[in-house]
Amino acid sequence: MQIIPINAIIYNQEKVNMKDVIAPPYDVINEEYQSDLYNRSEYNIIRLILSRAKDRYADAKENFEKWQDEGVLQKTKKPAIFYIIQKYTAENGRHIERRGFIACNEIQDFSLKNILPHEYTMSGPKQDRLNLVTATGAFFSQIFMVYNDEQKLLEKKVFSKYEASTPFIDVNDDNGVENIVWIIDDEQDINIIQEVMKDKKLLIADGHHRYETSMNYSKLHPDNEYAKYVMSYFTNASDENLVIYPTHRIIEKYFEPGEILNCVKKYYDIEILKSKEEFLNKIEQENKNQITTGLILKNDENYYVLKLKSGVEKTIQQPKELQELDLTVLHELILKKELGYSQEELMAQDGIKYEKQEKTAFNSVKKNASACFIMAYPKMSDILKISSAGYRMPQKSTYFYPKLLSGIVINKLT
Repeated sequence: MQIIPINAIIYNQEKVNMKDVIAPPYDVINEEYQSDLYNRSEYNIIRLILSRAKDRYADAKENFEKWQDEGVLQKTKKPAIFYIIQKYTAENGRHIERRGFIACNEIQDFSLKNILPHEYTMSGPKQDRLNLVTATGAFFSQIFMVYNDEQKLLEKKVFSKYEASTPFIDVNDDNGVENIVWIIDDEQDINIIQEVMKDKKLLIADGHHRYETSMNYSKLHPDNEYAKYVMSYFTNASDENLVIYPTHRIIEKYFEPGEILNCVKKYYDIEILKSKEEFLNKIEQENKNQITTGLILKNDENYYVLKLKSGVEKTIQQPKELQELDLTVLHELILKKELGYSQEELMAQDGIKYEKQEKTAFNSVKKNASACFIMAYPKMSDILKISSAGYRMPQKSTYFYPKLLSGIVINKLT
């Protein structure tokens, strides 16, 4: 894959505090959080990625140009690659340091199979992002890409020496994740990165809508050389710090607990537990050998571990790679066949909610939800197997955490 440094625009830290101007990606920002970010600074990146003006695209364009004129945003001295470490402590107490770098990669059609999607996209968000990049001529957020390098050549040859130097940015986001960033503009180091990456395939971990937007923009502007590349964050699949979290399924339609249990009994062997901690551990242990999902029900103190009966997945009219995925089984046999959800309802989250936060998922059945299916941690091997075969997983299958901040670097397409 051809990788090039970014003709980057960055915040001038003599004029702003990075804590006041960063934001997560637009698609995880609700209205209340949007207002909070607005109030932090007149220069918060939220005013570019998710303006609340009547004409938000024109407003983003106006602010983007104004901030450059005021020197709040400035160009880097040379084209650069940005090395970033994200540090945080997981719910289980494990300390995680995920390493990666931000650069531009050549935009390629999926048919070439050098860039692999793994989830489906929807037209609305793609049109929204296309309107934004058309108005501003810039991308403000990165695509999240995963490559595989078992030898960890970049970590050994390039990244390690930067960690001993003073970073360009060191800022904690609102989730307590520390984001430490170094600028790599040394030509020799850039050449090493390009050489290591030239034979790599890329998996889109997050940002499918933004990547397809970049494809569309490139086709609409064939004479713009800068539009042939898209800004991405790259991290190594062989790094044990790359953690993929599940997205749980909350059933918001009304069903009696016994009705749901009778449905799942047709396909799963059920083990009943009383301890939440034991329940979560059991799901992960069993899922190593057979498809296993958790279930919690309204007005029921039990925790149900669902172990798929032998051969059940083969009854699903899907390719083998998808048959062996826990979410395919859940969607096709339980949600669609037994509970009557249509594909349109699942896509639109109509009567069902996809929830990343474990605590929120558990609390849902104490409120209005009929049930919640607790999913096991996704396996990178499954994602690569499915995407390499040219298929895509059900929507909201994976949650790569932590999210990448908007505001670290901007890629201007001129």
